[in-house]
Amino acid sequence: MTERILTLLCLCGISASTANAAAPPSVLLVLCDDLGYGDLGCYGNELVKTPNIDAFARTSLRFTDCYSSHPNCSPSRTGLMTGRTPYRIGIHNWIPMLSPMHVPTSEVTIAEVLKSQGYDTALCGKWHLNGRFNLPDQPQPGDMGFNHWFATQNNCLPNHQNPYNFVRNGIPLGPLKGFAADLVASEAVHWLRSLRNKEKPFFLFVSFHEPHEPIATAPRFKDLYGDLHESQRAHHGNISQMDAAFGRLMQALKKQNLDKETLVIFTSDNGPAKTSFHPDGSAGPLKDKKGFIADGGIRVPGIIHWHGKIPMGESAVPIIGTDFFPTLCDLAGARPPTDIRLDGTSLRPLFEGKPLQREHPLYWHFYAAQGAAKVAIREGRWKLTAEMDASPARDRGGINAQDQQTIKTAKLTNLKLFDMENDIAEESDVQTSEPEIFARLSASLLKLYAEVQAESPVWPAWEFAGYESQRIQWPPYRGKRSVPHRTPIVPPVEIDNPLIETIE
Repeated sequence: MTERILTLLCLCGISASTANAAAPPSVLLVLCDDLGYGDLGCYGNELVKTPNIDAFARTSLRFTDCYSSHPNCSPSRTGLMTGRTPYRIGIHNWIPMLSPMHVPTSEVTIAEVLKSQGYDTALCGKWHLNGRFNLPDQPQPGDMGFNHWFATQNNCLPNHQNPYNFVRNGIPLGPLKGFAADLVASEAVHWLRSLRNKEKPFFLFVSFHEPHEPIATAPRFKDLYGDLHESQRAHHGNISQMDAAFGRLMQALKKQNLDKETLVIFTSDNGPAKTSFHPDGSAGPLKDKKGFIADGGIRVPGIIHWHGKIPMGESAVPIIGTDFFPTLCDLAGARPPTDIRLDGTSLRPLFEGKPLQREHPLYWHFYAAQGAAKVAIREGRWKLTAEMDASPARDRGGINAQDQQTIKTAKLTNLKLFDMENDIAEESDVQTSEPEIFARLSASLLKLYAEVQAESPVWPAWEFAGYESQRIQWPPYRGKRSVPHRTPIVPPVEIDNPLIETIE
């Protein structure tokens, strides 16, 4: 803890070395959950209606090659918050409720850095950086730099409609009326209007649950897709529901005259899930989906806007979720921590029309990934993937001791090279026609893998508790097939006791 305090103290008041630095922007970081590369109109979807995000994209810098830091939720969010590839921190997979896995206080989040620079900070939405959410033995959002937080551990329960598991600043709120996206946007708008310190710049992290399961969609958004099957209406409407909430955020900035001084980042934590209930998410032309190292699992929408500071248009420069930490440090005038290895790179040169120079390639690492590839790097147009010479992961919810040992010892095998400019679907291994590039990138990948493998901590064995699965209310269909209505094992029961008054 002492080292952590010293690190944060060192960050205070240290300006980035730039001759004509603009005033530090306020920051609105919007993260969607399981939103695929092809799920938005501005990324080529001609069916799903996303008018607010599409309008935002037209006045912003839209990245065609934006990547999440991992093909799964908790690790991806860890990379976003810390600027470090999540396996360095030991976030090896999604974190179920009650799991011992968590981001430790030895890590520094972007919220902490910006708070040390005088920002007011808030989180609204999904957290998913610990298992023992709102319990005293693991750090909570308030311990990781957020002055105000309105959050769930992972998913809304029993689904997106009338959730009962939101917590505000450590106090459980009980059943709320409405749908997740609107509830999250309402809290964010209220914080912007009434709760934040208006003498300070702000960092507002809005982490939507949409379109992650368990999906529930308001009728007015399902009705936009009236001729489709109920599964498609719910999924596509869920994205439109999130789009409307995003539009409310943009209007709130404008009404408070914050739109010109706020840097807005819109992205997703990984590719589309395509579950049996709602198999309708889109990765566009990309291979595979969430959980895969292929681009369908990791390439996501990425749109950035800062009025008059970032040019409008399109960029094909590859960027990754770990880049946002050093970027925001740079723009806020804070030097990133120097006692830990960051994997991201500040995007400021791109905003100023300059080339982006990286010390390290983009990197992904997921032992429990679906498909053969478990590790990958991307440098420019080239992507190199590798398999692990190990048995498949034994547990995708709990923590298995043998899996932890494999993470620390497995060697890489069967490397493949892809030209992403000419082979976006990753169909042709070109290592024989590009031997020099293959040799150079192989050396980089093996070096990075060994470094991350050595740094990654391990966790004690833990049996998956199934906390959420016992409480989810699923719809009466699986895709186009109807199924019997199922009541959760732990149903959401509201009891009205007339002897106890409630505060309206």
